[in-house]
Amino acid sequence: MANHLSGSLAERTFQYQSSLPPLPVPSLESSLSKYLEAVRPFASEKEFKATADIVRKFQEGVGKELHQKLLQRAKTKRNWLEEWWLDAAYLESRLPSQLNVNFAGPAPYLEHCWPPAEGTQLQRASVNTWHTLQYWNLIPGFQKAGKTVLDMDQFRMLFCTCKVPGVKKDTIRNYFKTESEGPCPSHVVVMCRGRLFTFDALCDGEIITPPEILRQLRYVKERCEAEPEGDGVSTLTTEERTRWAKAREHLINIDPHNETILETVQSSLFIISLDETKPYSTPDNYTNALTGNPTIRWGDKSYNSIMFSDGTCGSTCDHAPYDAMVLVSMCWYIDQQLRATEGKWKGSDAIRSMPLPEELVFTVDETISSCINQAKQRYLESVSKTRDLQVICYAFTAFGKAAIKQRKLHPDTFVQLAMQLSYYKIHKKPGSCYETAMTRKFFHGRTETMRPCTQEAVDWCKAMMDPATDTNRKAMLQAFNKHNKLMAEAQEAKGFDRHLLGLYLIAREEGRPTPELFMDPIYSRSGGGGNFTLSSSLVGYTTVLGAVAPMVHHGYGFFYRIRDDRIVISISAWNSCHKTDAVTLFNNFSSSMHEMLHLATTSQL
Repeated sequence: MANHLSGSLAERTFQYQSSLPPLPVPSLESSLSKYLEAVRPFASEKEFKATADIVRKFQEGVGKELHQKLLQRAKTKRNWLEEWWLDAAYLESRLPSQLNVNFAGPAPYLEHCWPPAEGTQLQRASVNTWHTLQYWNLIPGFQKAGKTVLDMDQFRMLFCTCKVPGVKKDTIRNYFKTESEGPCPSHVVVMCRGRLFTFDALCDGEIITPPEILRQLRYVKERCEAEPEGDGVSTLTTEERTRWAKAREHLINIDPHNETILETVQSSLFIISLDETKPYSTPDNYTNALTGNPTIRWGDKSYNSIMFSDGTCGSTCDHAPYDAMVLVSMCWYIDQQLRATEGKWKGSDAIRSMPLPEELVFTVDETISSCINQAKQRYLESVSKTRDLQVICYAFTAFGKAAIKQRKLHPDTFVQLAMQLSYYKIHKKPGSCYETAMTRKFFHGRTETMRPCTQEAVDWCKAMMDPATDTNRKAMLQAFNKHNKLMAEAQEAKGFDRHLLGLYLIAREEGRPTPELFMDPIYSRSGGGGNFTLSSSLVGYTTVLGAVAPMVHHGYGFFYRIRDDRIVISISAWNSCHKTDAVTLFNNFSSSMHEMLHLATTSQL
């Protein structure tokens, strides 16, 4: 077997798992008082009084009982949320995953060493695949944030992982193993023109070189160009989940060999999609990775590496097994490697003798053919709806992290407040907002919700809109402090959204009526139940960025990355909503950034 995840390094990656603290359950009192504070900006005096009443009743009655049951659950599980989160957020959903759950985006390499160029697709795919395989072999030694040890479990989910549809609920199959756990699958699957091929990424226990990968890819491409298109069975992965589960059962019943093929796809390291389109002709069109040709993407796979015909690349990934930062880490690693080598392979061109890729041919009957055709139809219909999705990606280049830190302010908070102010300028009211907080310092921790639209932020926005006030700077500082405090608490798993979800799910599991707290109009107006107007996330301080659709029809998706000299933002909105426009939000964001820097400078903080 390979030197894959060479013992010591792999053990280093996962060595701290056992010492990570369990995910704590906050006190009911603190969660409810934080909840009340968070909904304040969205309620009139009268409404707030009614909501406070509902909360008090909940705290003294049903909430108290549910909280006790949650504490019992937390005694027996190191992470009381983990299974629930997977089920509620991902596996129980019956919506088609590819457009509703997956995340996608272009690779950052097109900005420097790999601009679009004809005839480079296979060459670049082989180098990109090689670097991806190096990352698999490295999975970086345990991750620490400063002195904090972080949970590495999600990194196991990037390779050899696939979601499998079920009639009521999906499951995640993970075949990844470190050296001490046993052999890890080492094959990749290549998809081209509705057909699937597989080859081993190792030869004599070593990762094959880019020239060797190129030979394998060329073989696939030449066969696909010379022969008819395949059945495109992967189109079924774009279906509503129960439909896909039933079609999959039928596929296995026709011929047991079909199950072997499914297992080969599921356990593969990742998918390489050879796509004949050229999507990134413009910087503001990023929807292609998400929508693209369904016959060459396996929507349930945790990583599809897509190579377009002009040599640009992207990816689409199932969100269930891991959060975006895992992919960001890998793309950042590959980006650094490509920069260092100018995107070229500088090693030996020798090609060892190894088996050619093997085609994986499903046995298909009329029922499956008709399922595939219907799936294509439905997929194309839903893709035409995504044309309703406006996605722009712009860079704010006036300043970045360096200038903000020089004024002793937190760059992420700075961007978040600028976003709040720009929303307020356009809509003349506060926008309920979600920001992702990472809870990976706890065992199998993933995320908590941080709600940036605080009363302090709203007071500051109002002050900024009123030429008569001169308390802008003081109000801004208060908003900064509040945001920083809430974000720090959320990262310590002391937010309230996941706690409330836990209480809601216990009530649901026990067949109780939904507690009044969750039926209160203020609950959803302030963003509860996935109704946030602004869905935002800092994707990191790297060159990697993706896009996300808005949570609600009148909302925005706002993902951004922060560099020393710029902030790059991808904003999405629905074209069919006439109240929202991504470009207008970006323009207001730019002016808000300048106003804030001016405030921070004139009154040196």
